[in-house]
Amino acid sequence: MGAKNVLIKGGHLEYDATDLLFDGEKITLLHSDRIETKNTHGTGCTLSSAIAANLAKGKSVEEAVETAKKYITVAIEHSLEIGKGVGPTNHFYELYNKAGIWDEVKD
Repeated sequence: MGAKNVLIKGGHLEYDATDLLFDGEKITLLHSDRIETKNTHGTGCTLSSAIAANLAKGKSVEEAVETAKKYITVAIEHSLEIGKGVGPTNHFYELYNKAGIWDEVKD
C-alpha cells in the first residue's frame, strides 16, 4: 500500500530547482537552473500531466520524470507575459519552434 514513487519538487528552493525522485530504493536528484520569471502558473499540473503522458508512452518512472522536467523547464524558460499577475508557462513553445513559427507567434 502507499505510493511506489515520490517526487519532491524543488522549484521553490533559493538557488536552483533540484527535484528529488524516490522509487522506494534509491534517490535520484534532477538538477536544473533557476529561471527568474514570475510566470510559473500551472507548473505543477503541467509537470504531473507530462509525467503521466510519458508513463502512458511506456517510459520508466525515472525516464518519465526526467523528460517531463526537461519539458516544463523549456516551458518556463519561454513563459508568456499575459495580464498583470502570474502568467502561464508556454506549453506550445517546442511545437512552435519545431514548426519554425516561434518568431511569428511570440509577440
